[in-house]
Amino acid sequence: MRVEHCFFCSAPSYPGRGITFVRNDAKVFRFCKSKCHKNFKMKRNPRKVRWTKAFRKAHGKEMTVDATLEFEKRRNIPVRYNRELVQNTLSAMQRIQEIKARRERAFYRARMSKAAGGSVKDKAKEVDRLAVHRNQHLRRAVQASLESDSQRSKVKVRAKKSALVPTQDGTSMGMHTDE
Repeated sequence: MRVEHCFFCSAPSYPGRGITFVRNDAKVFRFCKSKCHKNFKMKRNPRKVRWTKAFRKAHGKEMTVDATLEFEKRRNIPVRYNRELVQNTLSAMQRIQEIKARRERAFYRARMSKAAGGSVKDKAKEVDRLAVHRNQHLRRAVQASLESDSQRSKVKVRAKKSALVPTQDGTSMGMHTDE
C-alpha cells in the first residue's frame, strides 16, 4: 500500500481517500481533504498558511534536516516479498520512529527554552541548581558524615626514639626524643 502525501499540507493521504487533481500538463496533485484542494484552487501559498507542514518548517517549528526523515522517502520503492526482509524492515521502522520521536522532543525542548529567553545549556544548569537547592538537607548530611570520618581517621603517631635531623652544612645530626 503506497501512502501519498498531500500536495498542500503534507499530511498522509491513504488510497481511496482525498482528491486527485490532474492538470493539463499531466502533473498530478493529491489532496488529503477538500480544505486543501480549495486552498490550492485559491492559489494560496502553503508556506503562508499556518496549519500546513510547509509553514511549520519554514518558520522553525518543525525539524527540517534529519536523517530519519530520509527513510520515509526510501520506503516507497516496491521490493519483492521476503519474510525475513519484512521482519527486519518492520523492526528498523520501529527503531527509526523511536529515534525520530526522541530527536523531535529534544528539538521541541530547545525551541521552547530559546523562546523562554535562554539556551538549552543554561536551562539545564538552572534545573541542576534547583535540584541542589531542593536537596540541601542531603548535602548537609553528606558533609557532616565526611567531617566525622575525617576526624576519626586522624590518629596520632608516636615519634621514634631517635630521628635524623639535617643541619645547615649538609650533615645530619641524631636527635633523641623523650617519651
